Amino acid sequence: MTHNKMMMKHKARLAVAALGLTLAGLAQAQIAVIVNPKNPGGLTAAQVADIFLGKSNALPGGGTAAPTDLPDSSAVREQFYTKVTGKNAAQVKAGWSRLVFSGKATPPKELASAADVKKFVASNPDAIGYIERSAVDGTVKVALSVD
Repeated sequence: MTHNKMMMKHKARLAVAALGLTLAGLAQAQIAVIVNPKNPGGLTAAQVADIFLGKSNALPGGGTAAPTDLPDSSAVREQFYTKVTGKNAAQVKAGWSRLVFSGKATPPKELASAADVKKFVASNPDAIGYIERSAVDGTVKVALSVD
């Protein structure tokens, strides 16, 4: 294979990779941090990060937060943690391992799907979770939108 052909193949691979990264960026969903409608809501990103990192369990209105997670394999979970906490899922998991080992906190309850998270939050006044914004309905209240 000539040098020019090798260079053309390399450039084509780079173009395909760049397109893939662009499409991946476009595919990111809007995420809604949700609470029970009885909860006053209105959380900041810092408050949500503290709840999901085990640094706080306080909800507006005086409740004790019962956070819920999507499965490890969920792209929305990875996006949520990256955007809200500035940490990837592996870093968050490592932090929770330390907290659990020391007995200082209990990690968020992992549920199987966004529908399960929404159902849990709708039926528990202290629950907090996150789902794609498009899945929000009248059974839950949006406490924070994450773009």
